[in-house]
Amino acid sequence: MTRWNLSIPEETDQAVRTFLARTGGKKGDLSRFVDEAVRRRVLDLTVRQVKNRNAGFDQREILDLIDEEVDAARADRS
Repeated sequence: MTRWNLSIPEETDQAVRTFLARTGGKKGDLSRFVDEAVRRRVLDLTVRQVKNRNAGFDQREILDLIDEEVDAARADRS
């Protein structure tokens, strides 16, 4: 486990703490909330990067390649 020292606006702090209190928040919920939010944001940014990187490719070709790789992976497990 890693500890972070974060500085966030007071308004954000109050909004999150109010939300957690309304939903029955317990000790540790703020850390779990931040962890989930960060993971989602990293995933969102990663997806955007991949989409931008692949924007110049034919969509059908990409989907065909994905299908081929999935089929190959399934065949390897059999």
